[in-house]
Amino acid sequence: MADIIRLAELQPPETPSLPQNVEAEAALLGALMIDNRLAEDIQLKLRPDHFFEPLHARIYEQILKLIDRNMIASPVTLRPLFEADQEMKEIGGPAYLAQLTASGAAIIGARDFAEQIYELALLRALIGVGRDMVEQALDTSEDVDPKGQIERAESALYRVAEEGGGEGSVKSFAQATKLAVQLAEKALNTGGGLSGVTTGLDSVNLKTGGLHHSDLLILAGRPGMGKTSLATNIAFNAAQRLVRDLEDGIPAEKSVGAAVAFFSLEMSADQLATRILAEQSGISSENLRMGKISQQEFRNLARAAADLESLPLYIDDTPGLTIAALRTRARRLKRQRGIGFIVVDYLQLLQGSGKAGGDQNRVQEISEISRGLKTLAKELHVPVMALSQLSRAVEQREDKRPQLSDLRESGSIEQDADIVLFVYRDEYYVQSREPKRPMDGDDAKIFEAHEAWARDMERAYGLSELIIAKQRHGATGKVKLRFEAKITRFSDYIEESYIPEMRG
Repeated sequence: MADIIRLAELQPPETPSLPQNVEAEAALLGALMIDNRLAEDIQLKLRPDHFFEPLHARIYEQILKLIDRNMIASPVTLRPLFEADQEMKEIGGPAYLAQLTASGAAIIGARDFAEQIYELALLRALIGVGRDMVEQALDTSEDVDPKGQIERAESALYRVAEEGGGEGSVKSFAQATKLAVQLAEKALNTGGGLSGVTTGLDSVNLKTGGLHHSDLLILAGRPGMGKTSLATNIAFNAAQRLVRDLEDGIPAEKSVGAAVAFFSLEMSADQLATRILAEQSGISSENLRMGKISQQEFRNLARAAADLESLPLYIDDTPGLTIAALRTRARRLKRQRGIGFIVVDYLQLLQGSGKAGGDQNRVQEISEISRGLKTLAKELHVPVMALSQLSRAVEQREDKRPQLSDLRESGSIEQDADIVLFVYRDEYYVQSREPKRPMDGDDAKIFEAHEAWARDMERAYGLSELIIAKQRHGATGKVKLRFEAKITRFSDYIEESYIPEMRG
């Protein structure tokens, strides 16, 4: 085998001690230029930034580009691309490309070379994280914040595990375009209109295109509107769709379903499970809790529970979580369970770094939490849905429909969110203003008032609105939904006028 020119001497003097194998890199590049088919498997795991020598990284990148355009990648086709490369000139010019292919023996061990290059890149990334940890721990010139340092270190370690030692997340426009095309292909394959994780509600999917990766969604409403019920429904629908797609032979990366992490800071895991069982078995959740069910209903319940055993829906009901602890747990679930969607119920129950108290600092704390959730969505590349309370200002208005200004405690929630959704049920307010029930001998006006109320109640019964108040990807608007309060289930609303007539 011809002598391979070592490029390590071109590196700054402090780096030679880093784990690397320049000979393996050179041998792999030679093998790829001899047999372009090797790139099919290798490029799935190995990226240009995994190479120690910058020149080798550039050669590898150009090889992949040529192959992607169905061109042959060889010393001849690569030569024009490196004639102006300064580093290549310093080692003899493009003739180095031919030298890399001098021996075909490297083809046999190409996959082993690729694996070693990848593992050494991981080690270098780990050394970088470790060095940063030591430097930050030794630096006491600023506020001492060991918990914050642990959070940053864990985040850095997670990126190493997920990205394979990449030097950050900078993407060329070609890479970004490829991701955009993949999303469009996903939407096309699902019948159009759905490029993110499904909500299980067709009318909502049509408005939003699903729940998009890296997005922060805020689902807000006043108490009694059913925001937890809707979030539970969506989480269940996404997890169930993943199971169904996998059974149909659709790989997880092409599924519009997702494994779900549900962080419930208000309700316990068994309370959430009761809601889901009620929805699936058709039994009132109140009757389930009270044990007021028949033997047949119990059999339906047992059947529903058996069907849901393998559901990839993971509930964390730890109370009083900090945003840092939530992000740590979410990373772990992404690594261990492959979650693709996170729900937080609800945002105001999370805690920030807790360095100070007071109303003004609570606003800053909510800002820290909303930014932390948006960062988490981008870091894990999953949609994060956070439930939020609304201020009591809603109750003071005649029209009780929420507005963006009603989001409690911080304008940063609106600013950080990609989508803001409000749940509104007119039925709740109509029911609360029921007038005196008429009795024999009452004035006619009392009868008329109650009849008018009954008509309003009939109009509003079982209906809800999902108000899309903000959406970075599309238009705002309203979606009408059906809500069955007894089993806490939201479903698509179908206008009776759209139901085709039965013909004999």
